[in-house]
Amino acid sequence: MTRLHSSLLGLALFVLPLPVAAQGIVNVVVDGNELRAGISLPGGIGADLEIGFEQVSGLTPQSVGLSATLANLLDPNLLSRLGVGSLVGAFPVLLRIEPPADGGLSFRGVASISLHTHNLDYIPGTPLRIFAAPLGGRFEDITESVGKGSYRCRGRKGSFSEFLILADLRPVRLAVAEKLDRLDRVLNDNAGSIDPAVLDDLTALASQIRSAWAAGQKQQAIAKTDAFLALVQANSGTAIPDVWRSTHDTVNAAGLLRAAGETLKFSLGLKSNLLGLF
Repeated sequence: MTRLHSSLLGLALFVLPLPVAAQGIVNVVVDGNELRAGISLPGGIGADLEIGFEQVSGLTPQSVGLSATLANLLDPNLLSRLGVGSLVGAFPVLLRIEPPADGGLSFRGVASISLHTHNLDYIPGTPLRIFAAPLGGRFEDITESVGKGSYRCRGRKGSFSEFLILADLRPVRLAVAEKLDRLDRVLNDNAGSIDPAVLDDLTALASQIRSAWAAGQKQQAIAKTDAFLALVQANSGTAIPDVWRSTHDTVNAAGLLRAAGETLKFSLGLKSNLLGLF
């Protein structure tokens, strides 16, 4: 298969309708706190997948619930889950990580999901990002880093879901605004499970991040995000619940907050996207 470049022409070629394939996971290996697998789908479409944990229990090839299918990136149902017209399908693979309830998987903190594919090229300023969504829900950018070789991306999660690689053609300021709102939402949604004093400190830091960004103080916003992340991590497992279980009987508030903060920090550090917009 000819390598597809991260250009608008390449993106346009990659949104052609494609048939849905069967599960496409191969060569699954568990090594300590990490699971590695290959994604192999018709047409030479593939990727290397790594899922890493800080602390994990019950990690087996079966307990993770992996599957990958070819996605029709022009499917109206899928497009409606992207939320805005500036998100463009870039890689026709829908990855699902849906651990079975009786599989015994649990972890603390965040899980990192890394994808590496030769079907895409990395170029500086690439708009390619990794997005995640609850099953059937809206996709959100969770990117924590991108890199070359040919294209690599990594995101962090406090839970599991569906994943897509998309091209985010929005101005960076809009991506940051969305992630600032997400951080506030995650904090508000989990306020009842966080120690009140810690919650007050986190709320103040979230407000300071927003204020610094609005004032054009990018480095100050990044520094406050680092402080937010450090405070969450320092209180994980004590003042903030930090366990995810496949039985879904607890909410990993610390993992959700850290994942939201990490992807916000990524966007705060961007200069511009591929189109030079800000």
